[in-house]
Amino acid sequence: MTSPSTPHTAPPASPTGIPADASAAPTVPAPRDAVVEQRPARRRRDPFFDNAKFMAIVLVVAGHSIVNLRDVRAAHALYMFVYTFHMPVFIVITGYFSRNFTFSGRKAQKLIVNLGVPYVVFETAYSTYHWAVGHSKFEISILDPYYLTWFLMALFLWRLSTPVWQQIRWPVLAAVLISLLSAMTALPGELEMHRTLGLVPFYVLGLVLKPEHFEMLKRPVARVLGGITLVLALAFTYLFADRHMTTEWMYWRDGNADMHVNNLVGSGMRLGLLVGAGILVFAFLTMVPARQTWFTNLGATTLYAYLLHGFATKLMEYMGWYDTPFLHTLPGIAVTALTGAVLATILCTPPVRWLMHWALEPDMSWAFVPLRRPKSV
Repeated sequence: MTSPSTPHTAPPASPTGIPADASAAPTVPAPRDAVVEQRPARRRRDPFFDNAKFMAIVLVVAGHSIVNLRDVRAAHALYMFVYTFHMPVFIVITGYFSRNFTFSGRKAQKLIVNLGVPYVVFETAYSTYHWAVGHSKFEISILDPYYLTWFLMALFLWRLSTPVWQQIRWPVLAAVLISLLSAMTALPGELEMHRTLGLVPFYVLGLVLKPEHFEMLKRPVARVLGGITLVLALAFTYLFADRHMTTEWMYWRDGNADMHVNNLVGSGMRLGLLVGAGILVFAFLTMVPARQTWFTNLGATTLYAYLLHGFATKLMEYMGWYDTPFLHTLPGIAVTALTGAVLATILCTPPVRWLMHWALEPDMSWAFVPLRRPKSV
């Protein structure tokens, strides 16, 4: 779930690979009346990634919609299947578009505005919402993310770590080791450390991927293999994992001790989940259209759907609507999941962005000092 303003293509380079202003030979200044101001061309978004984000957010919202219907085996299996890879998809894509992150210029400020401010706003909003319906005392803990806001906290920390991963020779291997070792330790609940460290391999994987890797996923043979992989994984989940594996493994929020397994078993489970989720991420991406579609533009605002849909799903839970017998049938599950998909679509539309941009894309220029321009030599 990258921020709505994240560009999807790298700026064009000169044939030599050196920025044009550095490689050009000195020239005689043109007359003042001949000087024309050249504005940089706006970088075009790649529809493939916007399509992928929209399809993924539909899975997220549909999955959250049926979370309380898991007493039905089909709903439980579908929930586990989706939860294996739906957030890793976002994390891989986010890592891919974080490759050029540095602390120079305005990038650090954008990190605060695009992630830090929405985190504080929605952490406060969800905590207040939870209190207002009588489910807890009034408490807002900025360091202890509530519900959906964990992803913003984790993404903030992952992006800060980007320059570190880029200095490591085998970053994915290092990230996997950190993920496994973190589960052997009783980490504090603040900052969602188990999730942040447990899922970091997907972010680092995104950092090391290159455009040609995604081009391979667009080939017809890849699409066929990806479709077969997804079908087999769903069948495996229904026939085996649904009965022999708790969904707590999919949340990545507890260590081995809290899962009541020793470190050997816990490491094996987590390594299997990392590999399995990675395979499903690429299988899912083979299903993504590379062309412009009716939902491509909606994929640019998936953060709106992610942060806003929780108010609706929580309302159903608070009001006891999930106790309706019809919802615990196969048609009821289908209707609920479809309703979640429609809700995700609506929350990505321009009217919602117009209403809520103050919270997700706030103008915070007043809060920062002016950017200093380098002195000319």
